[in-house]
Order: sequence, then C-alpha cells, then structure tokens
Amino acid sequence: MNAYVLSIGTELTTGQVVDTNAGWLAAEMTRLGLRVVGHRTVADDPERIRLAIAETMASSEFVACTGGLGPTPDDLTRQGLADATGCPLEENAEALRQIEALFARLQRPMGDLNRVQAMIPRGANVIANPGGTAPGIHIRHDGCELFSLPGVPSEMRVMFLQYVVPVVSDLAGGVRTAIRRIHCFGIGEAKVGERLGDLMAPDRNPAVGTSATEGVITVRVVARGGTESEAEDLAEQDLVVVRDLLGSAVFGSGTDSMESVVGRLLREAGVTVSTAESCTGGLLAKRLTDVAGSSAYFRRGFITYSNASKTDLLDVSPELIEDFGAVSGEVAEAMVVGCRRSSEADFALAITGIAGPTGGQPPDKPVGLVYLALAGEGGVEVKRALFGEHLSRAAVRHRAASVALNMLRLRLDGAGASA
Repeated sequence: MNAYVLSIGTELTTGQVVDTNAGWLAAEMTRLGLRVVGHRTVADDPERIRLAIAETMASSEFVACTGGLGPTPDDLTRQGLADATGCPLEENAEALRQIEALFARLQRPMGDLNRVQAMIPRGANVIANPGGTAPGIHIRHDGCELFSLPGVPSEMRVMFLQYVVPVVSDLAGGVRTAIRRIHCFGIGEAKVGERLGDLMAPDRNPAVGTSATEGVITVRVVARGGTESEAEDLAEQDLVVVRDLLGSAVFGSGTDSMESVVGRLLREAGVTVSTAESCTGGLLAKRLTDVAGSSAYFRRGFITYSNASKTDLLDVSPELIEDFGAVSGEVAEAMVVGCRRSSEADFALAITGIAGPTGGQPPDKPVGLVYLALAGEGGVEVKRALFGEHLSRAAVRHRAASVALNMLRLRLDGAGASA
C-alpha cells in the first residue's frame, strides 16, 4: 500500500518550526509495511489545504496528516477535509464530550473557541486525544484512509500508536517490514553504489539505498515479508552481502557513531588514547568523551592552537614549525609523538590544519588542508587530507575529527586491538 505524509502549517513552510512529525510518521509507517511515496507540506491556506488533501488521497491508499486542528481561525484542516471529500462539517457529540472531559480534569472552563474542535466531517470517526483538546479525524474516501492528527508531537505520537497502528496493521494485509542500517566512512557514495550494484535495483525486495551525512555513508536495507521473522531474515541476508562488498569501510550499524565504535574497541582492548588538537580546538576530545564510560580509555586532551603551545605542551621544536609551518606532516608527527609521551597513553591522535574560512595559502596550503597523525606501539602514521574550500569551518573540523577517529578504528581492527 502506498502512503503519504501531509504536514499542514505556515510555521512549517516558513521554517519557523522544524517538522519532526513527518520523519517519525514515515519511519513508523514503513515499519508497519506501508510504502511511503511522498511527503508534502502546505501553509494554512484553505485552497492549498483542500488541494493537498484531495491529491494525496487520490494518489495513495493511506494518508497521515498532521496540524491545523487547533481552535484558532488559522486552523483550517477540518474545513479542508470537508471540502476535499464533500462531507460537510457537523458538531460531533463524541468529540465534544472528549474536549469537555479534558477541561473538567484540568478544572478549567472551556473557551468558546474550543467548541469548533468538535466539528468533524459527516461520517468520519473521532480519534481520542488523551493529552490535548484536538480530537483526531479518521475518514475513508474513494479507497483511501486518511488520519488527521494534531501537530503537537507528543499528542500525535500517542494517538498514532493507540488508534492508527491497529488499523494500519489490518490494512497492510499482514505485511511486515524490517529495517537495517550500516554506516561507512572513507568511501564516497558513488563508490558504494558501484560496489552494491544490483542490490540497489528498483522494486527489489529488500530495497537497498544510501544516504550521506558529513562524510558518513549509510546503507539502508528495507525488507518486507509475510511475517516479522521472514522480513528480518531477508534483511540480515542482505546485510551479510553488503558488509562483504564494502569491507573495512563499514564501521558500525544502527545507532553506532564513529566515536562509540572506537570507544568500544578501546575498552575491549584495554588500551588508552590521548589527543592533541590545533584547528579542531578540542572537538576530537569532545567526541571521544561524549561516549558514556570514556573515562576508562581517554587519558588526556591537549588544545595547542598557537605555535607556542605546541612547543610548551608537546615539545614541538620551534625550528620545525619555522621550517615546515604549523600545518604540515612534520609538525603533526611531532605533536602526536609529544602527546603520547607526555600523557603515557597507548595511542595518541593529533590534528593540525586550516579550517577557514580565511588563513589559507594556496596552492600549497589552501583552506581545508588538514594533517592528521596517529601514534602507537606499532609506529606513527601521518595522513594528509584536503577537504576543500567549499566546506564550512564547522564541516572541516567535524570531518577532520572523523578521519582521526577512523584512523584509530582501522589500527585497532587491523592490529587485533593491540597497541
């Protein structure tokens, strides 16, 4: 069954409020076996709302609509439903009782405007709202089921889980969906697509797709089956193939982050790490210590932004900085060696670079140039990365920290978690 998510509200179309409802609904609908074919957002305009409702209902069997059920004049979803389906609004006794009961529990008088929230299209079902004054609306029209829910996320989610999920489970005809995600780093999205090949063919079950965020490529596997177990088996079979095709580029799955994976490897190996940072200003240390329990493996962090601090704290030779510049492989190596020696950690990571937007000296040292170094008992590795002037300062810093974490991940994996 095809499904649409329809969000209503001028606060959404103007960017004043971020629409978190749409993502949550799409994920839940997919999990229930529906095929979400589109998202649509419209402002509080009567004709646009009517048209959006009519078009989404005509092109799918299921519509989840949020917003526009409040008591004020700009809450126009009820009228839009009536106009799109030809079912006139009527005061619904059940809806009115629910609204009155809420005000009674709160020991507050019900305002005159709240009575409009009991206006429901003729023949529609009322969806109880245990946490607010806006009842939801379930309407069937021309082979489509539309569920109109409040825009308040906490109210919407409870109503969806309590009322909509049982209905959708019946409508989906027993189809179950399993969703798995694995995360890659150090490989481009195009290269991932080349390696996965026919796995990403349209209309394949499981459906395999990719997305990219800050250098991390996520491979998504969505499998459908007659039972939950069947769907999960299909998804797991594809995951085995995907991991084999992408190899060491895969660093985690599900909710894993690069720092949580590195932290797990460090704990398992019983080893420690320290950091020395220039252009990232402590971001690498922050990401490592964002992970609960990181005190077991994080030894010390140095922020050596100035040349003098590199010398004072890490014993980097002033002559080395003079000869090669603070942003150089030679200085990155000296930083990481000094960091490891001073902190007595098993591993050390160092970063020095030009995050921008100014300070570059092209062509040799443009904005976005970063040197990274990793030191352990097995030696020192230095990496040169050119992230490009098109990235923002924040993006360069985040990407640099990710590359440093990935260097340590690969060393821990490749060396059997040995320093």
